[in-house]
Amino acid sequence: MADPSSYRPKPGQIPDSPGVYRFRDEHRRVIYVGKAKSLRQRLANYFQDLANLHPRTRTMVTTAASVEWTVVATEVEALQLEYSWIKEYDPRFNVKYRDDKSYPYLAVTLNEEFPRVQVMRGAKKKGVRYFGPYGHAWAIRETVDLMLRVFPVRTCSAGVFKNAARTGRPCLLGYIGKCSAPCVGRVTPEEHRELADDFCDFMAGRTGTYIRRLEKDMMAAAEEMEYERAARLRDDVEALKRAMEKSAVVLADATDADLIALAEDELEAAVQIFHVRGGRVRGQRGWVTDKVEAVDTSDLVEHALQQLYGEETGDSVPKEVLVPALPEDPEAVSQWLADRRGSQVSLRIPQRGDKKDLMVTVQRNAQQALGLHKTKRASDLTTRSRALEEIAEALGLDSAPLRIECFDISHLQGDDVVASMVVFEDGLARKSEYRRFQIKGFEGQDDVRSMHEVIGRRFKRYLQEKERTGEWEETPAPTGAVPAPEASDADPFEVGSREDDGRPKRFAYPPQLVVVDGGQPQVAAAMRALDELGIDDIAVCGLAKRLEEVWLPEDDDPVVLPRSSEGLYLLQRVRDEAHRFAITYQRAKRAKRIRSSPLDAVAGLGETRKQALIKHFGSVKKLKQATIDEICEVPGIGRRTAESVAVALASTTPAAPAVNTATGEIIEEDDGGSAT
Repeated sequence: MADPSSYRPKPGQIPDSPGVYRFRDEHRRVIYVGKAKSLRQRLANYFQDLANLHPRTRTMVTTAASVEWTVVATEVEALQLEYSWIKEYDPRFNVKYRDDKSYPYLAVTLNEEFPRVQVMRGAKKKGVRYFGPYGHAWAIRETVDLMLRVFPVRTCSAGVFKNAARTGRPCLLGYIGKCSAPCVGRVTPEEHRELADDFCDFMAGRTGTYIRRLEKDMMAAAEEMEYERAARLRDDVEALKRAMEKSAVVLADATDADLIALAEDELEAAVQIFHVRGGRVRGQRGWVTDKVEAVDTSDLVEHALQQLYGEETGDSVPKEVLVPALPEDPEAVSQWLADRRGSQVSLRIPQRGDKKDLMVTVQRNAQQALGLHKTKRASDLTTRSRALEEIAEALGLDSAPLRIECFDISHLQGDDVVASMVVFEDGLARKSEYRRFQIKGFEGQDDVRSMHEVIGRRFKRYLQEKERTGEWEETPAPTGAVPAPEASDADPFEVGSREDDGRPKRFAYPPQLVVVDGGQPQVAAAMRALDELGIDDIAVCGLAKRLEEVWLPEDDDPVVLPRSSEGLYLLQRVRDEAHRFAITYQRAKRAKRIRSSPLDAVAGLGETRKQALIKHFGSVKKLKQATIDEICEVPGIGRRTAESVAVALASTTPAAPAVNTATGEIIEEDDGGSAT
């Protein structure tokens, strides 16, 4: 590990101008490439106190052994040079792209004498017109099959073309009218190229011209009583319309735009792009990004734009690019895109209308792509085994933690405080073992105290089950330890804690590792709860969300797992699942409290009769003022029920009157029971 001060440039050496810089390790390998408006200001940020740096940045500067830079004239040149160097050196600390597949394109080889329509993958070739990308190759073939009725362009390989020219007989497509058969001279090279150009124009979105022309020819043929030709033209129009239907109409006809959306967490991000041409979604693609460096959404957008358009020119760069966040220097990026297109490019965030609605769809696709990627990664047995081994090694455990339990606290400004416990066995979630808790030991917001209560209750139940099943061994309790609780000491605050026959569910399986959502305070609270119960064979750690640091009891410094660690990924997934489970319960509990009514306390009063009472009297306030005889007048309400309703409403504490803060007057409730 190098000391950054050992290779820090001397004051005044770094120019105060735009440029691109490279960090190299001791073997002269480039490990990071970046750009800056001012090299002096940007590089100074790397050579500060290591404690102030982001963990990933700190790892990079301590891995590097030297830094060098190149001055350029403009920020646009810096953007282009940064992209070129990232492609050339593939630095380990730059954002990594993992394209989830090799997307197929519909390609027209305009660089050949007789252009050919085909499916192509991989790197783009000069002189070839591309459309897409498409999700599947069969979607391209279906589209081409429909369009060959109107634009009978060559689709055969070079070998088939040469063989047909040699024998003087076209292939099957030539006989059935889906190829103009240039191989046998049915059309001239100029006529065939015109067909190919028309095909490209139609695919580029200029569809109305051809359909109107065909419909006009169809009507003319019908008037001249050439019914067979009119029928063929009618079928051609239908074929083109079916080909158009394969691309959803989402925006105005003249709209050419790419929409880019992101879904991210602390370690990875999924990028999704919709390609809209002529108002229709002509292609979709996406990839997953490793967040190796400390980047925010705007940085990810800039990297995505470099990935998308770094090697594109002309119409491949659209007139409009819609993004969820603008790059740090949007003017420079817009100019770079304009240089590649050859005309102005609008780079902006959609604010309203159809474009914003479509961006929501792209965002949803990005979220699903990230979730699918995580699911695939988690389902791999080898990956899970490596993750558990890395956790055991990092935390100093004797063996891999085959059962991990994670706890999280959730509340809304101190109200409806709840906790969750999720269980992962062999690296996979075991949802049947999940538990939810209500915090009842105290009121208010105190995550540390809440964590202590929940851990204590969970493992007190474990000791109860151990004693009940005869596994309890009489051993002297440690000094200060709480005696083993009685088996009948049921925890009334745990949600979902009982079997169908009313007995508590078992907590008989202890984890090898307890993970808490938080840092040192939460870890210390969890450890204190275990110590009070005399449990000393369960490891505890905390995962702090901000920097993804792993905290151990009584350690002043966190354990920083490598960015590529599968162990860190598993801990993060466990923590996120606990957070999801806790916040879902907390929201449901809050919604139930908001919908609560004083009538809920009346035993045997169902929802139907509650609604009947409210409908009859108009509000709870008027129902409270009614006599028992008046309540009995409601259909289905007997005298005993009426008495129970009256007692329940009389015992409720009247709410404090609402006050108009401007005038000081009391605001009366209306008949519906709400403030006016």
